[in-house]
Amino acid sequence: MILAWTMAAGAAAPAPLITLRAVAALTNEQVEQGLPVSFQATVTYFRSVDKLLFVQDGNAAIYVHTDTRLKLTPGDRILVRGIMHPSFRPYVTDAVIVPLGHGALPAPEQATFQEMIRGEADCRYVTVRALVRSADMVPEANLPAPSIYLQTVVDGGQVDADIDSNDANALEGLLDAEVQITGVVSGHFDNKMEQTGVLFHVQSLSGVKILRAADANPWSLPLTRMDRIITGYHMIDGTERMRVRGTITYYQPGAALVLEDGPRSLWIETHADSPLRIGDLATAIGFPEVQNGFLALTRSEVHDSSVEAPIAPSLLTWRELAAGGNSGRGHSFDLVSIEGTVVTEVRQATQDEYVLETRGHLFSAIFRHPDLFDRIPLPPMKRVPVGSRVRVTGICMLAVADPFNGDVQFNILLRSFADVEVMAQPSPLNVRNLLLVIGLLAAAILAVGVRSLLFERKVRRETAALAYLERRRSRILEQINNARPLEDIVEQITEVVSFKLRGAPCWCEVRGSGCIGNKPPKITSQQIISREISGRRGDGLGAIHAAVDSLAKPGADEQAALALGAGLTELAMETSRLYSDLVHRSEYDLLTDIQNRFSFERVLDNFIREAGEPHKIFGLIYIDLNEFKQVNDVYGHQVGDQYLQEVARRMKRQLRPGDMLARLGGDEFAAIISDVSGRADVNEIAVRLDGCFAEPFAAEGCVVRGSASIGVALYPEDGTTRDSLLSAADAAMYVTKQAAQEKQGGVRDRGTAGPGSKSHK
Repeated sequence: MILAWTMAAGAAAPAPLITLRAVAALTNEQVEQGLPVSFQATVTYFRSVDKLLFVQDGNAAIYVHTDTRLKLTPGDRILVRGIMHPSFRPYVTDAVIVPLGHGALPAPEQATFQEMIRGEADCRYVTVRALVRSADMVPEANLPAPSIYLQTVVDGGQVDADIDSNDANALEGLLDAEVQITGVVSGHFDNKMEQTGVLFHVQSLSGVKILRAADANPWSLPLTRMDRIITGYHMIDGTERMRVRGTITYYQPGAALVLEDGPRSLWIETHADSPLRIGDLATAIGFPEVQNGFLALTRSEVHDSSVEAPIAPSLLTWRELAAGGNSGRGHSFDLVSIEGTVVTEVRQATQDEYVLETRGHLFSAIFRHPDLFDRIPLPPMKRVPVGSRVRVTGICMLAVADPFNGDVQFNILLRSFADVEVMAQPSPLNVRNLLLVIGLLAAAILAVGVRSLLFERKVRRETAALAYLERRRSRILEQINNARPLEDIVEQITEVVSFKLRGAPCWCEVRGSGCIGNKPPKITSQQIISREISGRRGDGLGAIHAAVDSLAKPGADEQAALALGAGLTELAMETSRLYSDLVHRSEYDLLTDIQNRFSFERVLDNFIREAGEPHKIFGLIYIDLNEFKQVNDVYGHQVGDQYLQEVARRMKRQLRPGDMLARLGGDEFAAIISDVSGRADVNEIAVRLDGCFAEPFAAEGCVVRGSASIGVALYPEDGTTRDSLLSAADAAMYVTKQAAQEKQGGVRDRGTAGPGSKSHK
C-alpha cells in the first residue's frame, strides 16, 4: 500500500521542463493544471516595479512574472524556476530567478508587422524600421518619473514603443523621423487577453536610433484652417477581409450585431438591415479594426444560415463582469445575465435605461432604439417598479478594454424588453400602495400622495447625486494612490464640495501652494464658511472655504461637505508629503542632508552614460577625513555628527551649480565635477575643498581642527566605468594621505585636538 501511494505521488508531480524551446511550445490547454519549469535563458528586458521580465534562448522567448529583487540587465544569463500559467500565450509565474553570469544579447530579428500582430514574434528580441508619428513623456503608475512613449508606423500598421527613459531632451528630432527600434515585442490586449495592437518594450534610449531625420521641423508647418484638415488625410488600406462564424446574440438592424462562439464573442458593424434571427448560426465577412481598445469587424456583410444554435446566457455577479482579463476571463460582448434591484428608469431619445444596484454597485441595462423608430412611434417602455428585483440578459459592454488595472464599469445591452425579467416585486408596504388605500378612504389624503411622489423624485435625484459623488470620490482616491499632482487632486476635491453645496463657489488655501479652486474675485452678498485642514503631526495644512448665501444659516449639510473636502485634502497632502519624504530619505544622507551613496552611484552612472560623446570630460574627487575616529573618541559622537554636518556645508559651498557632493559613508565623501576642460579645473576645486579645513570647527563648546586627504580622478583618462573611476580617485587619495603622514612625521600640532594636516592631490 505504501509503495502504491509513493508511485501515485510520483505520477502526480510531473518533471519540470528544462529547455525554453520546450516551454515556449506549450499551449494554454497543456498548462491548465499548472506545469513546473526550470530552464536557462538570457534576459532581454526587465522592469522590476511591474514584475516584467522577458527572456530568450535561441529563437524561443517567453514572458516571466517574478517578484525578484535582483538588478537584472539585458544580457544576464539566468536560471528560471516556476510554473506555467495560461494567458494570451502561456507564461511563467511564481518565478524564482538564479543569476548565472552575463553574456551577449541575442541578435535582434527582423520582424514584419504581420508576424507581430499575429503574435508570431511575441516576447522575442526584434528590430524594425519605423516612422515616428508621436513622441511623448507618459506617466507610469508604478514609476516616480514618466517614460518615453512612441507611436510609429511600419510597413503594414502601427507599432507603439515604451522606452524606459525619462530624458525629455531625447524627444527632440524624433517626430517624422525614420528610426530603428530594437526591443522585446509584446502587445496591447483587451478584456479577454486578445491582442489588439503591437507594443515594444525598450530598456533604454540606445534601443532607438534615428536612421533618417525628418525632412522639415513639424512645428514649422504652415497653419491650416480647422475645417480644412481633412485635406491632409491620406491612407493606403491593405487590411485583409476576414470571415468569422458564430451564433447571433444581438442584432440592431443597420448598425451592429454580435456573434459568439464558445468563449469568444465579437462586435460586428454593418449597414445591412436584412432580417436576422437571434440564436441562429451566422457567418460574417468584414475588415478587422480596434475600436476603443476592443476588437471589432467593420464594413461587414452577414449571412444567416437559418440553423438554430442558441446560446444560454451565463448568470454572473457584478465582480465577475467588472473584473479585467488579467484576473480572470473577461466578458466583453458576451451574452450574460445578472440580477439587481431597480434604482431608476429613464426614457431618452435614442435609448431606454434602467439603473440597477447589486451589492453596493450600480450599473445600467440599456435598450437602444432601432433607426426605424424615427419613422414609426416608439413602443411603450416596460415599466418596472423601483425596488423590484430583476434579472437582465444582454451583451456585456465594458467602459474600457484595459485588463490590467482592476475593476471597470460595464453596462448590459438589452435586445428587447423581454430581457428584463422581474424576479420579485417591491415590498407591498410602499408609499404608492399606501396612497392607493388611503385614496379609497378619503380624497383629502390626496395631498399626502402628492407629497410622497415629490419625495420619491427627490430620492431618485439624491440617489443619482450620491452615485455621482461616489464615483468622483473613488476617482480622487485612485489618483491619490497613484501620486498624481496635488494641485489637480485638490481642484477636483473643491469641485466635489461645490457639488454637495449645490454649486456654491469653493476653494482651498493650501500651505505652500496658494489658493486652489473657484474663489470669487469679489464676495459681497455671500458669507464664507471654512474648515481647517489639520495634519497628522498637528500642524495646520491650510483651510477649505465656501461662499454661501448670506441669508442662510449654515447647517449640518454644509459642515459635512466641508468635512469631506478637508478629509480628502488632508489625505492627499499627507500622502504627497509621505511620498516626497520617502524619496528624499532614499536619496539623501539623513545626517548631512547631502546625497547618499545610492544617489551618488546613480548620478555617476548617468554622467558616464551621457559622456559617450567625444571630448566630454568630468572629474571625480574623493575626500577622506583624517583621524575622524579621534573626534568621536575625544569629544563624543554628538560633536562628531556636528563636525560632519559643518564639513558638508563648507564643502558644498565650494562647488559650482551642476556639481554634486555626496556622503559615501562614515567619514568618506565624494564630489562629481561636471563640465571641465582638464585636470587643472578639477585640481582647482580640490584645492578649494581642501581650504574648507583651514578654519577650526566649533561644536558644543569644543574646537576641532580638521583635515582631509583628497584624491582626484578624471573621466575618461583615469577610467570609463564607475568602479575604475572610484578606484583611481581612492588610490590618489591614499597617495596623498601617505605623503601627508610622512611630511607630518606622526607628530600632531601642540595645543590642538582632532585630525592632522591637510593635503590633496
